[in-house]
Amino acid sequence: MIEKDLIKPFQYLFDPEIIENIAKTATLKVYKKGEIIIDIGQNLEYIPLLLDGNIKVMREDNNGDELLLYVLESGDTCAMSLTCCMAKSVSKIRAVADENVKVIMIPLNKMREWFDTNQSWRDFILQSYQIRFDEMLETIDTLAFMRMDERLYKYLTDQVKLNADTNLDITHQEIAEDLHTSRVVISRLLKQLEKEEKIELGRNKITVLDF
Repeated sequence: MIEKDLIKPFQYLFDPEIIENIAKTATLKVYKKGEIIIDIGQNLEYIPLLLDGNIKVMREDNNGDELLLYVLESGDTCAMSLTCCMAKSVSKIRAVADENVKVIMIPLNKMREWFDTNQSWRDFILQSYQIRFDEMLETIDTLAFMRMDERLYKYLTDQVKLNADTNLDITHQEIAEDLHTSRVVISRLLKQLEKEEKIELGRNKITVLDF
């Protein structure tokens, strides 16, 4: 059982009935940065509602390389996990804690029950589908139409907006993994952006000067 105070990020989304039901039936989980919350091939019995922190949602190719699809923030849920739950199929994505996170886990049977019986829950699920679909379209457009240096700069400015901080504690390797390229390429492009006075490089730290 979850304390109602923990559900405050969702009170503007859900009516009192759903808040009460979440408090009675959901489970609170805490994950440290880098821990896997949902893995590829996993049978899903719960859907996550994110309380605190950020979660990266990624796909993996046949070589084991990962591609960042979108990032979940407080108040979000993962549309890809919703789809797998509704279809009773295994997960096709990997969700990883981008920082220490708190997640409310909703049992699959309750998700379906509330979708049929509660308007605020149904609206939330459908809106989540639309938001994540739009974000995946943006990811596809970025891959198809932007050069790597443009993708990198967009990634950095998105991180600034996501963390509300122009100082990013992130390594070149982490960026390379998110953008599905090599660390050498990222390091070269970061130096180029520094020469253009768009960023300032430090040890495992990047300060975005222009965004």
